[in-house]
Amino acid sequence: MKFGKSICVLNVGGTRYAFTREVIRDFPLRRVSRLIACATEKEVLELCDDYDRDRNEFFFDRHAQAFVFIMLYVRSGKLRFVPGVCELSFYTEMLYWGLESAHLDSCCQKRLDDRMSDIGLDTLSEGDIEDEPQSTGESVQEAELTCRARWLEKMRKAFEEPNSSLVAQLLASVSVIFVIVSMIMLCASTLPDWDTAKRTTVEEHRIVEAVCIGWFTAECIVRFLVAKDKWDFLRRPLNIIDVIAITPYYVTMAMARAGMPGAGLGVAGVILRVLRMMRVFWLMKLARHFLGLQTLGLTLRRCYREMVMLMVFVCVAMAIYSALAQLLEHGLDLETQNSDYASIPAAAWWVIISMTTVGYGDVYPVTIGGRVLGGMCVVSGIVLLALPITFIYHSFVQCYHELKLRSARYARNLSAEMLR
Repeated sequence: MKFGKSICVLNVGGTRYAFTREVIRDFPLRRVSRLIACATEKEVLELCDDYDRDRNEFFFDRHAQAFVFIMLYVRSGKLRFVPGVCELSFYTEMLYWGLESAHLDSCCQKRLDDRMSDIGLDTLSEGDIEDEPQSTGESVQEAELTCRARWLEKMRKAFEEPNSSLVAQLLASVSVIFVIVSMIMLCASTLPDWDTAKRTTVEEHRIVEAVCIGWFTAECIVRFLVAKDKWDFLRRPLNIIDVIAITPYYVTMAMARAGMPGAGLGVAGVILRVLRMMRVFWLMKLARHFLGLQTLGLTLRRCYREMVMLMVFVCVAMAIYSALAQLLEHGLDLETQNSDYASIPAAAWWVIISMTTVGYGDVYPVTIGGRVLGGMCVVSGIVLLALPITFIYHSFVQCYHELKLRSARYARNLSAEMLR
């Protein structure tokens, strides 16, 4: 849609804000920035309540005082609750303008989580507070879905969201049992007496392994068929691990049918055994069913900058201390050289186990200078490792609250489904 003027006016609850088209295009609020992309006046009215073409003014019947605080966030990057306004009401305004709870400061985020938990509300979405025309359009669109599309959506939720329904929980329980059985067999296969036991119970072993692999294969195929985006499904790390872990079984079976046992293939046999050991990563499937593992994964994903910063701290300290340790223990006194510090890479092993306060005792300094350096290495390691922990801890608590609310919502939906 071509706007006649270069100045756009936002009228929010009677308060007018004037911006240039360039500012509107790059506006941090998603609902405002989408105005420029509208091709017709009808599309504009889906985003605002009214539009005056002559004055190029967009009207929004929203809370004016809440928008003032949202504009403060646009200018300063800090978003806090409006004093005297209900947290849920302000959160509704945030969702309307395209902001999420993650944009709130940590103190306000905790207030919002506590408030939602107190009244038994798990989450809100932008769709919950959309205007009536949009809700009607979504209802019509949903009514037009075919029976096959609805069935595919139910199947997708059953396999991808374990807490979404009773059937999903049943499938998740079966999957966990197969993962545990597969892990037990993988661990037992490395025992010294396993080959002897396997020869006496070869048929039972083959049946159990075939059933486990058959379940994982069927699960992977069904999840691929019902996935909304097939390419996105293939790019997910866990799905790649599934394929890599399943493939060696079928390759081994094909070679056995052809009269080529995998153990006699040299490098090919080693590669198959390595790929077979990838099954241990099936334990990561348990993250779908346990809140603690989900919290850990979400925390690591959100705190990757802090983790990189921690690695940089450790690597810089390791480079400095390993060079000094090699010099003090091996490079200065040629008569009493410590062979454990013959090179900087060898000294780096001592540095890392000292900074992490593990101290295996296999490598240790013998000179006075080396021992002083060791004490400094231990102390500095404790300090460096502790620096990013505060950020990671706060992120962990926030992720735990978010996942706990989501889990409570799924639990209530499941209870309602069982009572029907």
